[in-house]
Amino acid sequence: MTTADTATEDEPAWATQSLDIGAAGTALLHIERARTGHGSWKAAHAWIARASAHDLNGSLTAGLFLGAPAVAFVLHAAADPPERYQVARETLDRHVRDIAHQRADSALTRIASGQPTRFHEYDLLYGLTGIGALLLRTQPDSTALEHVLTYVVALTRPVEHHGQQLPGWWVGHGTRWHDGAYHGPHHLNLGVAHGITGPLLLLSQAARRRLIVPGHLDAIQTITGWLKRWQQAGPTGAWWPETITLPEITAGQPGQRRAARPSWCYGTPGIARAGQLASLALGDEEQQRGYEQALADCLTDPAQLQQITDAGLCHGWAGVYQTVWRAAQDAVTPRLAPLLPTLGQQLTSHADSRSGEGFLNGAAGTGLAVATHTTKQPPVSGWDTCLLID
Repeated sequence: MTTADTATEDEPAWATQSLDIGAAGTALLHIERARTGHGSWKAAHAWIARASAHDLNGSLTAGLFLGAPAVAFVLHAAADPPERYQVARETLDRHVRDIAHQRADSALTRIASGQPTRFHEYDLLYGLTGIGALLLRTQPDSTALEHVLTYVVALTRPVEHHGQQLPGWWVGHGTRWHDGAYHGPHHLNLGVAHGITGPLLLLSQAARRRLIVPGHLDAIQTITGWLKRWQQAGPTGAWWPETITLPEITAGQPGQRRAARPSWCYGTPGIARAGQLASLALGDEEQQRGYEQALADCLTDPAQLQQITDAGLCHGWAGVYQTVWRAAQDAVTPRLAPLLPTLGQQLTSHADSRSGEGFLNGAAGTGLAVATHTTKQPPVSGWDTCLLID
């Protein structure tokens, strides 16, 4: 990634609008730096211009991490003073509302048909959970957010597949992306990026702001009930499988035998933060303590920590640090805050190895987490609201 004051490299039109790998994600780093006085608005404006240089994807394939919603998120992060990019933000906000209503209508129709869901319908990166996260930040009183939350509640109601009752978030494809399609067994996904803990974060964040639709709290309890059902007791603490297939449901136990890599996207840190926020929304302190204990245990287990091999936000040290930093601010147990200095050292020691543009897996996301570690303050731009861990 370049940190120059201008951004001139060529990249595909769609990629510029990507929070994941493109200029939109890199713009967040420069916006945070400009707002805190550690960088220039000239650099931030250059990256924003690059992210919006082509016709924005405002179709029903657009999501929080790609297209018009992604650029809207970036412009709202830059909105200090409030009139900065105001006209563009208002235009994009209208498009986001339209996308939300159309996609929620389509998803509710799919639910009524009895067909299984897909990642891109509901997930945080490209689905309605991500659209809801954007609306929660930028248009919390909109009917569009209400529509999305209503859909997420409906997603938690049981459905019948393969002759048995399964949770409504049963995914009709696998997790391996290859040649333009997902491959592998149909499953339940417990991760934040593509699984049910993404919707749990959205429901919990909305409930904490008293934005509640019918069935909202029941939906939170339904998801946490499944997390409790599939929580595993390891020698170093609780953990959760990444996915659950039909044979595993029948057997009553996961094929995964030990905790996988701690991460925001799939591992214990993201799941535990979702459970912690759900517990706060429900006022369940005992449950909250359990999730905080699981998070602290995974971060003191060398066997788990050695599986973290990069510095990025998605599944590296940056995502772990930012998730734990946010969890520590809400914790009722004393174990999380003392872990932050060591996690910060790991983050900074690995940060130089993270190169390339982008937010989730690039230097921009790592740099933003390093800023949190350095300042010990929440991001002024609110960049981590797109991860729903704030």
